[in-house]
Amino acid sequence: MRTVFIGCVQFSCEMLDTLLTVKEAEVVGVITRKQSQFNTDFASLEPLAKKNRIPCLFAEEVSHNDLVCWLEELKPDIIYCLGWSYLLKQEILQIPKLGVIGYHPAALPQNRGRHPIIWALAMGLTETASTFFFMDEGADSGDIVSQIMLPIEDQDNARTLYDKLTLIAKKQIIEFTPRIAAGSFERIPQNHSVANYWRKRGKKDGIIDWRMSAKSIHNLVRALTKPYIGAHCVFEESEIKIWRTEVILDNSSKNIEPGKVLEIEGGYIFVKCGEGTLKIIEHDFQILPQKGCYL
Repeated sequence: MRTVFIGCVQFSCEMLDTLLTVKEAEVVGVITRKQSQFNTDFASLEPLAKKNRIPCLFAEEVSHNDLVCWLEELKPDIIYCLGWSYLLKQEILQIPKLGVIGYHPAALPQNRGRHPIIWALAMGLTETASTFFFMDEGADSGDIVSQIMLPIEDQDNARTLYDKLTLIAKKQIIEFTPRIAAGSFERIPQNHSVANYWRKRGKKDGIIDWRMSAKSIHNLVRALTKPYIGAHCVFEESEIKIWRTEVILDNSSKNIEPGKVLEIEGGYIFVKCGEGTLKIIEHDFQILPQKGCYL
């Protein structure tokens, strides 16, 4: 099965490396990027393509028409587009006779759209999914080919959830690729009536408002921790990234305003929130704030 792979993030690298072990998939071309200004988990596929002597095209260096012509010359049976923050136009979707496989780390048809790992953690969801689907001209709206549900544990953060989803996705791609090659797979249409779309997040969505509950701030921090950009607060006109926190359920400070530093202990910072107290464990403070000051 002649296969082209498109992607430009860490997840893409893992998926391409796995796909190369599947004998039914003959990877005949790779489309990637040299750099990205908005993918914090960016990873070019060029080294992996070069190692395996696979023709590689950089999307930012060619026109859309040239990209289409390149794909048509390769005559792929299928395209895997995994870890690509750009919608594919119909001219590309119609090239491979078997279609284009996309991926979304959410329980489609629910939670389509942008930043699914971040939103799931920030909203405190207890479950998500690893979903492969046939791409159409919509966003995450095509028929599902493989979906596995995954619980989100209290101790999960962006890094651990990203890694868990990657591990599950590897097993899925090994399982369903031979079925696609053999024509024995099932296409499961999505129920569009129950779909919702998550919006694109901006920098303001990562600002910590200490009037929020400690639990909500904790969820925001774990959602935006590495490999993402990090939640942040402003202290003495400097933007401070907060990478890891812990919720402290304590009623002794109920008369204290949100944002006040209650204690500094062993490098940890305890801050009063709208409800509860937050223990800041990992942060970018160069000089620790003083007890009694406000963040």
